[in-house]
Amino acid sequence: VGSMLPADVYARVMRMKGHDVLAICATDEHGTPAELAALADNKDVADYCAEMHDLQEQLGEAFGLSWDYFGRSSGPQNRELTQHFAEVLEARGLIEERVDEQVFSIDDDRFLPDRYIQGTCPHCGSDKARGDQCDNCGELLDPVDLIEPYSTISGSKNLEVRKTKHLYLLQSKLANEVRGWVNSKSDWSPLVVSIANKWLDEGLNDRCITRDLKWGVPVLKDGRIREGYENKVFYVWFDAPIEYIAATREWAEAEEGTNARDWKSWWYGEAAMDVSYVQFMGKDNVPFHTVSFPVTLLGSGEPWKTADRIKGFNWLNWYGGKFSTSQNRGVFMDQALDLLPADYWRYYLMANAPEGSDASFTWEHFAGVINKDLADVFGNFVNRILRFTKSKFGEVVPEGGAPGAREEALVKDLDERMASYSQQLEALEFRKAFQELRAIWVLGNEYLTEAAPWTAFKEDPDQAAVACRMGINLIRLFAVLAAPIIPTSSARILEALGRSGDEAAWPDKAADELAKLSAGHAIAIPDVLFQKISDEQIAAWTDKFGGIDG
Repeated sequence: VGSMLPADVYARVMRMKGHDVLAICATDEHGTPAELAALADNKDVADYCAEMHDLQEQLGEAFGLSWDYFGRSSGPQNRELTQHFAEVLEARGLIEERVDEQVFSIDDDRFLPDRYIQGTCPHCGSDKARGDQCDNCGELLDPVDLIEPYSTISGSKNLEVRKTKHLYLLQSKLANEVRGWVNSKSDWSPLVVSIANKWLDEGLNDRCITRDLKWGVPVLKDGRIREGYENKVFYVWFDAPIEYIAATREWAEAEEGTNARDWKSWWYGEAAMDVSYVQFMGKDNVPFHTVSFPVTLLGSGEPWKTADRIKGFNWLNWYGGKFSTSQNRGVFMDQALDLLPADYWRYYLMANAPEGSDASFTWEHFAGVINKDLADVFGNFVNRILRFTKSKFGEVVPEGGAPGAREEALVKDLDERMASYSQQLEALEFRKAFQELRAIWVLGNEYLTEAAPWTAFKEDPDQAAVACRMGINLIRLFAVLAAPIIPTSSARILEALGRSGDEAAWPDKAADELAKLSAGHAIAIPDVLFQKISDEQIAAWTDKFGGIDG
């Protein structure tokens, strides 16, 4: 809800509007979480990450995420680019070696990366703070800041501080340049700007970009492993953002021969300046992409493309608390599709996206939105028009009659709503956009109630034919407008109307759209589009996944 889904909706809209779109995503595979997860699963970390990449790619596709490429940060492209950036940054005096004091676990016989250490936060007192950040208060930490620290590997408190050398990115030298870059982004959301400025106002600290780990991008010097860094790699938050570029290169190099794609035109030099680069992320990732990654790109002195727009999202919580696998609280991607088709989740999550503030998921609210918006307002409109038409005119768009004042008023209202819907999507205001989409569906229902073809048919079949013809064209229009958010349902509707592929182009003028299906055009009735969620289902899912008392 905070990254992949809104990015997909936006990419689909931009494709429909005729833009050349490249939607890039990837698994972020390095760092402590991957090592811990592999260790818990008793697997080699490289094998574990390969399995997780395949699983996440399959889940993304099952949710209808239309990536052009889904890459891997552990690939050779990211390794090469990360080492390149480190080399040019060091050559420009922006990387230096420093001797640190770092926590060493005697029982584990290893230095502990930040996330391998937990303890009590010195700022808020939470006893679940990690060595790099406290999730409770959001403060960035160093492991030595923690009170009563312990190893998350073994639970051992037998820790000591030892000296170890690391490379630092001298972010402080670029603070003014980064601030100027942030201030140049007039259309960023207040959330993103406030987070970026908070970091800058507090003082942009130099950042350690290596870690005592074996899984990651090796640290080179003059093409060889840097002396003393044989058991060190680049810190994940240095190499992970570079994967955006590297995944584009993966995409390009996946095409062999004379048709090989040009990845640099998206990212480097004069050609990339014509690219509109948009990122989507949860608020915890905003600082790294508004400050740290720009330091890498701007500091290189090379003409790399930087983000034009960054859309940040607040948290989606579970009944006011956090999602938790360990406490069986919340539904996750691999479970959701066992309950309902992807379009149910896509619509609900985007219509209630946590934009202005944190949002809270409850089964009751989820069911209410699905039952009202999808089943009653949209699905029922499709069903009753098509079934009535079949019963009175057969499985074709009926002929007879001519549009009148009622239809003219509808077209005017639709044009206004469609324009607003389009504007809100381009502005990345998703909740407002889907309020407009629902209002468009409501317009159709209001028209149908007023035209009442089932009543008109008795005395004026031609007038009933006009209403049905208009209603069927409304179904087609509604499906096209909804295609970016509920693509599978949209495709089913358009197939039933004999208009498969109509979702490839963004609708413009309502009058033109409502004349696409002329009299005599064959139609069919799709199966029920959206099943209502029952109280029994809510109770069962609350019991299984947690709810207000779970």
